[in-house]
Amino acid sequence: MTTPATNLEPDLPTAAGPLSGALIAHLKCRAPRRSFIPVDAPVGDSSPWGRDLQLALYVCYELHYRGFANVEPRWEWDPGVLHLRARLEDSFLTALQQDVGAIDVSADEEMAELSITPVDGSGLSYQLRDVGSWDQMLEYFVHRSIYHLKEGDPHAWAIPRLSGAAKAAFVAVEFDEFGGGRADHAHQQLFGDLMSAAGLDSRYLHYLGAVPAETLAVVNVMSLFGLHREFRGAAVGHFAATEITSSPGSARLVDALVRMKAPEACVRFYREHVEADAVHEQVVRTDVVADLIAREPHLEPDVVFGMRAFDAVESRLAAHMTSQWAAGQSSLRIPLS
Repeated sequence: MTTPATNLEPDLPTAAGPLSGALIAHLKCRAPRRSFIPVDAPVGDSSPWGRDLQLALYVCYELHYRGFANVEPRWEWDPGVLHLRARLEDSFLTALQQDVGAIDVSADEEMAELSITPVDGSGLSYQLRDVGSWDQMLEYFVHRSIYHLKEGDPHAWAIPRLSGAAKAAFVAVEFDEFGGGRADHAHQQLFGDLMSAAGLDSRYLHYLGAVPAETLAVVNVMSLFGLHREFRGAAVGHFAATEITSSPGSARLVDALVRMKAPEACVRFYREHVEADAVHEQVVRTDVVADLIAREPHLEPDVVFGMRAFDAVESRLAAHMTSQWAAGQSSLRIPLS
């Protein structure tokens, strides 16, 4: 069965190298019906943190979200594409595990560490708050659009893999992410409003070609955890880290945007996260993480791994952006001006 393209489906991106190029060329063909056709792609030749592999992985995952214009929906479950995706995931996961290192603390200890927010920190939100320019903030919006225009979706894969209080509380938080039943309050829509108010293009994945590997990895790790039942603990850990760090980081961005006299729609998005995620943090701590570990104690190291994976990819993106800005260069592959 095929369906016509809609304006919800983005275009396939331009390849970043031989790996993503092989996949994208494959997806432009007609999907096979009863045969296994492998994707001839040089996975072993590509850096797991490089844009070629990260883009190929992002494209594989996007088949499970909105897909791409003029790409057959059948490709979503094609054995050849899934075989390639598994190889990409193995490479990425190995690199991620090396970055994270050994897990030697409890989930409670890790969440306590994530909750520490120094007044004079040096992270990305601190820099934007204290000395960032409006042009840098626009670049920040572009980076974040790759996730925020699908906010809530990657974590939602975890819902059918949970049970009991953890599931109920997880759904309650996601209900808020999706606007509490009001489409105009969904965080995806609020970020679209932010993009338009800032003079940027609010179309879904419009800036996919403009962002570096570090931005793609931030979203890919969510999809990796969410699409595999074996990583449900990591998915919950990543979700917890997102909610715990969101409120204070968003507060700093509100301060930055007020200082810059940004449009109200821009401030509204982050103000919403200051208020909502402060509540979500407590729900996730006590009702999601605690209940999951009580039911499945063997998953606790995975929960911590998810938290640390969140920090690993976010730190890589922050380091890229701040180093580019310190050198007087754009943090985007395709500058906005």
